[in-house]
Amino acid sequence: MLKFSTPMRSSPLLRSHLKTCHENLDISLLENNTLQFRAQGHGAKGDNEYEFSLEFLRPVRSEINHKSTQRQVDIKIKKQEEHWWDRLTLQEKKPLFLAPDFDRWLDESDAEMELQAKEEEKINRISVESRVRKDPYLGLKKGYLFMYNLVQFLGFSWVFVNMTVRLFILGQDSFYDTFHTTADMMYFCQMMAMLEVINPLLGLVKTGFFPAMIQVTGRNVILFVIFGSLEEMQNKPVVFFVFYLWSTIEIFRYPFYMLACIGTDWKLLTWLRYSLWIPLYPLGVIAEAVAVIQSLPIFDETRLFSFPLPAVLGHSLSFSYSLQLYLVLMFLGLFINFRHLYKQRRRRYRSRKRKVH
Repeated sequence: MLKFSTPMRSSPLLRSHLKTCHENLDISLLENNTLQFRAQGHGAKGDNEYEFSLEFLRPVRSEINHKSTQRQVDIKIKKQEEHWWDRLTLQEKKPLFLAPDFDRWLDESDAEMELQAKEEEKINRISVESRVRKDPYLGLKKGYLFMYNLVQFLGFSWVFVNMTVRLFILGQDSFYDTFHTTADMMYFCQMMAMLEVINPLLGLVKTGFFPAMIQVTGRNVILFVIFGSLEEMQNKPVVFFVFYLWSTIEIFRYPFYMLACIGTDWKLLTWLRYSLWIPLYPLGVIAEAVAVIQSLPIFDETRLFSFPLPAVLGHSLSFSYSLQLYLVLMFLGLFINFRHLYKQRRRRYRSRKRKVH
């Protein structure tokens, strides 16, 4: 005899109890919504092969869970939708071997009460979530970040376009006056970039403080100390390569963050933001290192920013020694930021891959 329960809830739809020791158990759900059962064992007819099939009244899920013991086989199948069934099988006449399991039976009124309790619990949960206080300044923060990234994008775009046009018109001659034509805008953008160090401290962005400080400080040393204070460096071609690599990276980075403020994602822009830094960031650091190396003899000769020393030790310590130490720190910063950007890229595309699957 098989006993089944047909509760309203979507957890167990039915459980079967076949009082037989079994071997070669085969339980499957056919395409026509029919449960097929076969087992070899000892039952009412002795050692024999037992089988049955049940075509359910309405669709059920394809997952079948069963548990076998020495006395019985428990089968659990879930309904595809939560609603009351008038009967278990498609055929109106109940099979002779089928009987209700009243230990698990739910009548229609009990099922309705359970559904009502579940709905009330859901409503209460939504009510509690709605009472959680939202950030009243969220719109203001997003507006500030959007405008900041927009201004930076326009500034670096101006530098990039200006240098590109002059390169096509003047060719290599444009290398020697890059600083005089674009320095003011680059000064403005890099002073604005100081906000990128402050924003993580204020909790406005999730980016780490340390990587932002490394990048902003490193660029400001090159721009204000190496290029800005030494006129001899301002006419060198290395200025063109440093500015061009900086602006190329930023004209894709800032629009990405700008659109993120309004919940917009362009796949091509996202890929460029998380991929272009792989060749451009190391090239930029190499160009900066070349600028530092070229400035060393100039600082030795001019004694600019030299450290005064006691008369016993000498007159002063050249600033070039500090720049030599800075070269070592520069490549250490390259490693730290490269690892940070790589983790960001891996996290971004791993999460997107999981969403697709």
